Amino acid sequence: MKKWRKQGVVKALSLLLVLATGPVFLNLKPVSAVEVKSKPPVILAPQPKAGLTGDQNFSMIADSYFDDMFKLDPSFATQSGVHEHDTELENYSAEFVAARIAGLKSYRDVIVALDPQTLSRTLRHDREILLGHINNELLSYDELHLWQKDPDLYSSGVSSSIFNLVKRDFAPVQTRMKAVIAREKLVPQALEFAKQNIDPKQMPKVYAEIAVEQLPGAIDLFQNSVPTAFKGVKDQALQSQLADTTKDCTLALKNYQTFLQELIAKDACKGNFAYGEDAYKKKLLYEEMVDEPIDSLLVRGEKELKRLQTEFVALAKEIDASKSPQKCYEDLAKEHPKPAQLLTDIRNLLERIRKFCVEQKIVSIASPERPQVAESPSFMRALTFASMDVPGPFEKKAMQSFYYVTLPEPDWTPAHVEEHMRSFSNCDLLCTSIHEAYPGHFVMYLHVKQTAPTKVRKLIGSGLTDEGWAHYCEQMLLDEGFNKGDKKLKLVQLHDALLRNCRYIVGLKMHTKGMSLQDGIKFFMEQGYQEKANAEREAKRGTSDPTYLVYTLGKLDILALRDDYKKLKGDQFTLRDFHDKFLSTGYPPIKIIREEMILTPEK
Repeated sequence: MKKWRKQGVVKALSLLLVLATGPVFLNLKPVSAVEVKSKPPVILAPQPKAGLTGDQNFSMIADSYFDDMFKLDPSFATQSGVHEHDTELENYSAEFVAARIAGLKSYRDVIVALDPQTLSRTLRHDREILLGHINNELLSYDELHLWQKDPDLYSSGVSSSIFNLVKRDFAPVQTRMKAVIAREKLVPQALEFAKQNIDPKQMPKVYAEIAVEQLPGAIDLFQNSVPTAFKGVKDQALQSQLADTTKDCTLALKNYQTFLQELIAKDACKGNFAYGEDAYKKKLLYEEMVDEPIDSLLVRGEKELKRLQTEFVALAKEIDASKSPQKCYEDLAKEHPKPAQLLTDIRNLLERIRKFCVEQKIVSIASPERPQVAESPSFMRALTFASMDVPGPFEKKAMQSFYYVTLPEPDWTPAHVEEHMRSFSNCDLLCTSIHEAYPGHFVMYLHVKQTAPTKVRKLIGSGLTDEGWAHYCEQMLLDEGFNKGDKKLKLVQLHDALLRNCRYIVGLKMHTKGMSLQDGIKFFMEQGYQEKANAEREAKRGTSDPTYLVYTLGKLDILALRDDYKKLKGDQFTLRDFHDKFLSTGYPPIKIIREEMILTPEK
């Protein structure tokens, strides 16, 4: 969602998988101050055991894979709610990257050798999901060499590692403070590895620019947010240690920033951000199980774009024919709550949307649990405008979900306050709450927590399913009559859909058809009615997030699946039944959901 930062399970997991995963390897220790030059071990995945069924062998291998992943990728473990590795940090050295690649191939070969016919339907599909994940990691590390191209992976990686310890009260504050100190001690070495890994000849200039733009936020996290988060701790020895490690991290990040700025200034960044059609098709296949030809995908995306544009222009004219469509949309930002009323208004909105979902039988709400609407903690305000923060799938203690909102600061001028509040327009709040909470990401989280059948389904997520579902919900709920006749709300929903549709087309064309970054920016502005600043952000994002077509493609695929399920069920079809069955499968690609809902019975 534009302007909104989501911290949900799958989205955060996806970020960490890009930043630092791959399988974690047997008996592999994360980096420490005395181990940075240690020789990585030879990694071998466990072999199937005689006497076990196919399901038992696959489950044993998958469990080993994730257990090892948590050891090598402590940030991923923390985010997932596994806290045995909270004092550790990933080893970014080239030697460990090589070991990671070898281990990926070992796991891949063992899983490929498992006969899928010996597996139940669920685990047969899990085998496909896990293989896709491993192949995607090999694509990133061994073919695209993103670890040598993308400097933001490292600076955002260490920042996320610390942020995951700070943001949730899964342990007493002193325990989490000690974990932060332990990880911070390892950050400077991690950034030194980053400098050694980055190859300017392979690094696209835009990747360096994105990292430099992101670094002030990372520096602020260490310099201000982390100390603020632990300011209530009375132990002066801990406070002294935190001050020292935080200072070292801040200096290391500033040095990393200078390192990148100098490469940009010397025009040393010579890489091409475009994946190329072959690698792009592989990424779509491995991540999302999409094997549709690129040209066919473009035809679908362009057809949907034309539909949305036609509706947007016609509706804007109905609202105010004297204004351009973009001006009509922008003027809606003037209609927003007062700052003092914002949290109350959001709570009321959530209850109203939830009530509609229940009364109109849109989807089963799997728990009476509500997200707690609260002001963003002080240590988060520099990092997020608003966010949905749900626990990791294996979290045992910090189980509350939070819908955080960043309010204006008391010392802001009236003009600054108004500028901030324009992003909380009444219609924006409704669309965002549908996407993030009911019946979007929060409802999906509730279902997955209760019904996802396996560890694979909880830990490996499809953006097509996750973001496609939330984006589908924005249109679906209005189609079902929520705020019936509210043309302004519909205009905002269409504008958000246009943004996602532009991502779809720009991502495909920049990576497979030679579209330049500047042409991508122009496309967002002219075809999606986006202001220039947002168009630049979105097009830049597409250079390193090539498959951000998942919002629109996921929505379209869910609509197609719904039509087919309706034909299958005939008079017995209900929308709630369709949604409940869709959400019961976890976060797998929609291809898997389609097979489990329509094509193949369980065996």
